[in-house]
Amino acid sequence: MKQRFFIQLVFSLTLCFNCLFSSCKEEKKTVKQTKVTFKKEGELSIYNTLKDSVKAKLDIEIADNDYEIQTGLMYRDYMKPNRGMLFVFEDETERYFYMKNTQIPLDIIFINANKSIVSFQKNAKPFDESSLPSNVPAKYVLEVNAGMSNTWKLSIGDFIDF
Repeated sequence: MKQRFFIQLVFSLTLCFNCLFSSCKEEKKTVKQTKVTFKKEGELSIYNTLKDSVKAKLDIEIADNDYEIQTGLMYRDYMKPNRGMLFVFEDETERYFYMKNTQIPLDIIFINANKSIVSFQKNAKPFDESSLPSNVPAKYVLEVNAGMSNTWKLSIGDFIDF
């Protein structure tokens, strides 16, 4: 019994000593977010279903590797209306996006391997981690400012070219 008490006492004193002289002091660390800016990597045009008229022309950033695809438009506080991000995948399958760490509302436009628009997720809410599915196979995904798909009167079957 005395031995157990002695062990607990030594343990408690060791913890108190460590707390007083080292690790229990809280250090306030601040992490400053690096501002992410747009980097034009291409141009994209959206055509009507007949491909005889242009509905919109955009400057785009391209996300085509794991890091860029996972990060997307996160940590940005603004995007001009004539800009967007095009996600390029190796395969065509149902896609799921979310808005984690994304500060601006977006329209998410899903596009098949033939570069035809197959579905939309309009007005995706900032910071919402809910799944936003394509509901059909898509090879490309275009993110633009919320409301632009209505402004441009985009429809299923419209085409892109980049």
